Amino acid sequence: MRKVPAALLFLSAAVAFTQTAPRQASLPAPPPTPQRPVVDTYFNSHITDNYRWLEDGSSPEVKQWVAAQNAYSAAYLDKLPQRNPILDELKQRMQKAHTVYTAFRVSNGRLFALRYDPGKPAPRLVVFSSPDSMASERTLLDAATFLPNTIFQVDWFRVSPDGKLAGLALSTGGSEDCSLYVIDTATGHQVGDIVPRVSFATGGGDMAWNADSSGFYYTRYPQGSERPAADMDFFQQVYFHKLGNPPSQDLYILGKDFPRVAETTFAPSPDHTRLIISVANGDGGQFEHFLLTPDGKIHPITQFTDKIIYATFGQDNSLWLLSRRNSNLGEVLHIPANEDRLDHAQRIVPASDASIEGAGTDPDRILITADRLYLTIIHGGPEEIRAYTLTGQRLADVKTPPVASIGPFVPDGDRAFLFAATTYTTPQQWYRTNGSGDPAALPFHEISDTPMDDISVERVFATSKDGARIPMTILLRKGTKLDGSNPALITGYGGFGISYTPFFAARWRPWFDHGAVFAIANIRGGGEFGEDWHQAGMLTRKQNDFDDFAACAQFLVSHNYTSSARLAAEGASNGGLLMGVMITQHPQLFRAIVSIVGIYDMLRNELDPNGSFNVTEYGTVKDSQQFHALFAYSPYEHVTPGTAYPAVLFITGDNDHRVNPAHSRKMTAALQAATVSKYPILLLTNANAGHGFSTDVSEALLEQADTMAFLFASLNIPMQ
Repeated sequence: MRKVPAALLFLSAAVAFTQTAPRQASLPAPPPTPQRPVVDTYFNSHITDNYRWLEDGSSPEVKQWVAAQNAYSAAYLDKLPQRNPILDELKQRMQKAHTVYTAFRVSNGRLFALRYDPGKPAPRLVVFSSPDSMASERTLLDAATFLPNTIFQVDWFRVSPDGKLAGLALSTGGSEDCSLYVIDTATGHQVGDIVPRVSFATGGGDMAWNADSSGFYYTRYPQGSERPAADMDFFQQVYFHKLGNPPSQDLYILGKDFPRVAETTFAPSPDHTRLIISVANGDGGQFEHFLLTPDGKIHPITQFTDKIIYATFGQDNSLWLLSRRNSNLGEVLHIPANEDRLDHAQRIVPASDASIEGAGTDPDRILITADRLYLTIIHGGPEEIRAYTLTGQRLADVKTPPVASIGPFVPDGDRAFLFAATTYTTPQQWYRTNGSGDPAALPFHEISDTPMDDISVERVFATSKDGARIPMTILLRKGTKLDGSNPALITGYGGFGISYTPFFAARWRPWFDHGAVFAIANIRGGGEFGEDWHQAGMLTRKQNDFDDFAACAQFLVSHNYTSSARLAAEGASNGGLLMGVMITQHPQLFRAIVSIVGIYDMLRNELDPNGSFNVTEYGTVKDSQQFHALFAYSPYEHVTPGTAYPAVLFITGDNDHRVNPAHSRKMTAALQAATVSKYPILLLTNANAGHGFSTDVSEALLEQADTMAFLFASLNIPMQ
């Protein structure tokens, strides 16, 4: 059920409203939005913001405006002839959908996982006697019923070394504002007090058990009056909690000297007597590492300037590091047990032809067993697993499907480990290997009733504005004619060194069934070709990302996969920023754009809590050179009145603490006032959503149907 009133609500007429452009009779004017100009000055540049007032999400006037926009969007989407058939098909697919297991962890021989059931609002934490025994499944916690009248999301969980306890970071409404609950894995009952503020959307969070499972280290955000209100989502520190003690007695360990935008993760040694504390300096890709030894002492291992992006333990408690000092493709270093000095590190695996995955905030992509070193390797998008001896001799690669995404490594004993593999046409499958022979398929796999064997996967390269070759994957039904008439959708991300790797594309089956093309662009700013690829699309070089994506979109047109009249784009978060730039820089290249939880006002982004964490990736308006780069592409500042913009659907959530929903509100208002095209500019804001689709299952289905129907209608795709 939509969280909007039955009729449109209009704002008070006591202020002057903007003039909306002429539209088709079938498309009524959107709710009027007042302009209240505010002028900011940056390095002698005077920037006018007409919709600053929409930043106050708590304002009754803004809430009324949001309700009016929701109703306006619903009125348009509900009338689309494609919408109800698509919604019915999605419901039927959900009824046929199967259980999915994620976040595997092995402890004391037992396998723990999160179980997601179709139609259920939250996962269950379950345990199996072994990775080979699905029949032994037992539910430990149902996040939908754990507490009365509360539906939790499980942001992450960690199992104690003896397997008897599990700590879960639980939040509600997609907020990512987590408290830590400990449960007994024999009974499922809660143990001890709730530990508050262990994880948040800004700096994430983590925990690590001690050796005897009597307590745990955890990330802690400021509480009470410890910091001013503006700093409560920053200054993450490390504390130790002893089970049975109140959190108020927890012991401070480390963090008073961390950056304001620290993002902290833990890597315990195999025997849990030592702990690596990894600290990211915001989102830009710099890390430092500390070693906590059994005597309680903290030993600094690396600094931000050392370019060590990941650290973990070997079976003998020695240290293994992923370095970018000599090559941005990565090298593996080794420090012997009982040492902690970086200058004692020995290079084991030199840089190769592809990038080693495993940044400090993306763990479990590197594994050291008793006699092997396993690395996740990426080259342009697809991933593979390479194997080495502990002295660096390369062995035969672990067999994986072609053009695949490789999931995290899950240790299972001294030599074996589990991993998942997913391709565009086959769902996720989990495997076990001990380094000899082909990996053994486990009974844990995502089952799909959606056939994809008629889908062709093509890898091509587009040429960007500066001559860079940009890889792109194109999915389409085999035998599709390339005559320029096909509807097409392109997506991308391009930021934070995050790689866009293969995923099972069954969600887009209705798209393919109507002859449409789907493309994924591996643009700069990601990590598909290593840190050089990332750095070529960050800070003052961010425009490269946008040029890359436009080149990929133009490739689809010039090679007759589609035409601009039948081309759409979709992106989320940083990919939403990408969509905003496509709207403002290339409005004639696309017929429709869907932008989800995007960033659009780059001059104001750093004023939000998570925006501060983005500064090391995007830059700051406090620096002249970075300001001019930000202003040059900031979508909100480049909405131009009198422009014929494509159809746009913005989606955001009230509980999004990563990207302020105000970005979507302001961008919507600006585009609605500026466009002279006949196409709609729509905004959907969900009260039950954070940085993604609604946490309410029925609402999430409706949002997916709205999105698909919007694309079908915009590209003139009839329902058969």
